[in-house]
Amino acid sequence: MRQLTSLVSDRVRDASEILDTDVLVIGGGVAGFSAAIAIGGAARVLVVTKDTALSSNTWAAQGGVAAVLSDEDSVASHRDDTLAAGGGLCEEDAVRVVVSEGPDRVRELVEWGGAFDRDDQNRLALTLEGGHSHRRILHARGDQTGMEVQETLLEAARRTPRVELWEHGFAVDLVVIDGRCRGAVVEREGRHYHVRARAVILATGGAGQIYRETTNPPIATADSFAMALRAGARLRDMEFVQFHPTTLYIAGSARHLITEAVRGEGGLLRDMRGERFMVNYHPDAELAPRDVVARSIVQHMRASGDGHVFIDLTHLDADFVRGRFPKLVRMCGLYDLDVSRDLIPVHPSVHYMMGGVLVDLDGRTEIPGLLACGEVASTGLHGANRLASNSLLEGLVFGRRAGRAAIEEPETPRVDELPAAAELARDERVLNIPDMFNSIKSLMWKNVGIVRDRKGLTVAVQRLEGWSQYVLRCRFDTKGGRELVNVLTTATAIARSALARRESRFAHFRTDHPVPESAWAGRHTTYPFEETPHE
Repeated sequence: MRQLTSLVSDRVRDASEILDTDVLVIGGGVAGFSAAIAIGGAARVLVVTKDTALSSNTWAAQGGVAAVLSDEDSVASHRDDTLAAGGGLCEEDAVRVVVSEGPDRVRELVEWGGAFDRDDQNRLALTLEGGHSHRRILHARGDQTGMEVQETLLEAARRTPRVELWEHGFAVDLVVIDGRCRGAVVEREGRHYHVRARAVILATGGAGQIYRETTNPPIATADSFAMALRAGARLRDMEFVQFHPTTLYIAGSARHLITEAVRGEGGLLRDMRGERFMVNYHPDAELAPRDVVARSIVQHMRASGDGHVFIDLTHLDADFVRGRFPKLVRMCGLYDLDVSRDLIPVHPSVHYMMGGVLVDLDGRTEIPGLLACGEVASTGLHGANRLASNSLLEGLVFGRRAGRAAIEEPETPRVDELPAAAELARDERVLNIPDMFNSIKSLMWKNVGIVRDRKGLTVAVQRLEGWSQYVLRCRFDTKGGRELVNVLTTATAIARSALARRESRFAHFRTDHPVPESAWAGRHTTYPFEETPHE
C-alpha cells in the first residue's frame, strides 16, 4: 500500500495559529460527549463538531438503547444475544464490558434529565427488536431516541467544567511527532488552528457517505478512519458494513431511516403483490437479524424485478402507531402517505460500520496519545453484525472509558512546528470533486454492497486504487476536497478487506463464497495488510 500523505498543505502549515488544550475530542455524538463528560473537569477539553452540536448519527438514531433494566432480563442473556449476532467475531471481553456497564450508563442519562418513554405504571417502556431474546430496548419520544440522548448529553457537557465546544470545525489531520499523537489541525471559520493536546479522541461517527444509498447525514464522510490511517493506526474488520433493511424509498427524496422497532412492534414486509415474503427466508421472518432481512429484500427484488418492497402498518392500531412512531408518521405525511391506510415503500441502505480503528477496552489505539470511541472504533463489540440498538450503548460505555483513559496520558513537551508533508503534485482544481464523489458512491453501492463477489470486488479495488493515484496527490485546501480524500481512502480499505475475506459471514456476503469457512472462524482482518492477500 502506498504511503498516505498529510492533508496539511504548506499554506495551512504556515498560517496555523497555535491553541493549547489537554484533551481534544473530534466529534460530538453520543461517544464524543460521553468522553468529555467523563473527564469531568479534571482537564481542559475541546470538543470539535463538524456541523452543529446536534448534527450527528446519534441525533438521527430512532430505535433506542439496548440495556438490561428489567427483572425478566439478564446481562448473560444480552451477552449471548450480542455474541450470536456477531458471527463468531465479537471479542467477549468487549461484550462483557458493554452489557454489564451499560445499565449504569443509562441510569446516568436519566439522572442527567434523559426522558425515556414510560408505560402506564411509570416504568421505563421496553420494546423488542430483531435478534434480542427479551424486551430491553429503551426509547424516547416514540421513535426519536437519538434526539433525546444527544440533547441530554449536550446539556450535561455544557454543565461540565472546563469543556469548550467548537461547532462548525473540521479536523484536517492529526499531528503525530516521534510516534505520539500531539494534537490536530482544525479549520474553523476560515482559520486554521494547530490544536496541541496530550490526547486526541476520535469520535466522528460513521462512513455512510461512501455509498450511494445511506441513512447517514452528509457529515459522515469517514474522516476519522482516514485520519487514523494517515497517522499510522490500523483499521479492523472494515468489510463488515451494516445495511439497514428499511429506509423510505421514494424517487427524489432523501433516504429516511425507518427504525427496526417498527418491525418489532408488528410491522410486516410485503412485496409489490402484497404478499408477506420474509416467512420464506427466515423462521423469525421480520424479526430476523438485519443482515438477513436486508439480503432477503435484495434477493426478493431481484427475483421479482421490483425496485422496492413495502412495510405494512395498516393492521396495527392507528393511535398506537401515531404515539409510538410520530417521526415516521410526520415523514410519511410529507409524501402524502397515511401509515394507517397506505403501505410504505422501503429499500435497504448503508447504515453502520462494524469495523473501525483498532482500539483496546479503554479506547486506546496503537498510537500513544490517540484514542477512538463510538462508530469509528473497532472495540470488538459488534463482530460481523451489530445487534440492534447496541450502538448507542457502546457510545455511552466506551465514550466514558476513553475519556477516563485520555486524562491518564502523560504530559509531553509542546511542539510549535507542524511536521512536513510529502510534496504533492497537483492542485485540486484539476478535479471535478462532485463527480468523483458520485463515482465512488455508485461503485461502492454496486460492487461492495449487500451482495458481493470476486469479480465485482476486484473491479472496485482496481478503480479505487487507480483514482487514488491522482486524487491523493492533489493539494486540497477546501473541505470538500479533503472529504473526498477521506472517502476514497476509507472506501479502498473496505473494498480491499472485502476482497481479502474469502467467505460469507453475516453482514459480509459473497456469492462466490456463500458460507462461513472454518479457516476464517474467529479471524479478523486488519488494514493496512502486513502482506498483500491473494484472492
